[in-house]
Amino acid sequence: MFVIIFIALLILFIFLSVNSAKIKGLFGERNVAARLSFLNPNEYKIFNDLLLRTNNNNTVQIDHLVISIYGIFVIETKNYKGWIFGNENAENWMQIIYKERHQFRNPIKQNWSHIYALKEILKDYKNIRYFPIVVFVGSGELKEIQTKRPVLYSNKLSDYIKSQSIVQNLLQEDIPKIISILETKNIGNKENKKEHIQNIHKTTVERKKLICPRCNSELKLREGKHGKFYGCSNYPYCKFTMKY
Repeated sequence: MFVIIFIALLILFIFLSVNSAKIKGLFGERNVAARLSFLNPNEYKIFNDLLLRTNNNNTVQIDHLVISIYGIFVIETKNYKGWIFGNENAENWMQIIYKERHQFRNPIKQNWSHIYALKEILKDYKNIRYFPIVVFVGSGELKEIQTKRPVLYSNKLSDYIKSQSIVQNLLQEDIPKIISILETKNIGNKENKKEHIQNIHKTTVERKKLICPRCNSELKLREGKHGKFYGCSNYPYCKFTMKY
């Protein structure tokens, strides 16, 4: 009996380890979806986890959309722990946990790519106002985020949306038409999601130009006693480094 329980726990541990990033992402998206559900449903129409096929046959996955007469709120959700550093012009942002540093794709640029896709899909509505929002859930602490775009903790999201809901941008009768177009373009089944993820891996394996998240200077590849690393070109005034 003990052996069976041990094996079951081992399998569970392996499963959680392999799928930890996916589970964290799912938890973060559900956290944000729950907060959005408190918005007035007569005023805001909410979509969660959309996988859209664009007119040129590309795919784009959007965590959350909020459609209203004030425009469309496009929300990118991130679930990280540790300290988060970033600059809206950088290709990558930085997560620091004690002495470990990990880079991840700039969520502001990631979200703007979603807006470009939406503009293509909704090309008949050229005057739509889009509100890009990046939301962090979990225990991560935003440290040096250099941006004019909204980068928020999840508990601030609903208030921010309401604060931007001032000037009418769309007619009420436009809302169901826009929703119908998005529903037609939504291809969120398991096979298509797998294809989308594979395409992302192909196009984001290597970033040619890296930007320092602290001072916005270019990061240069350098050689140290422990091997290659990226260092800020503004050294010694900026001593930011990142693993190769």
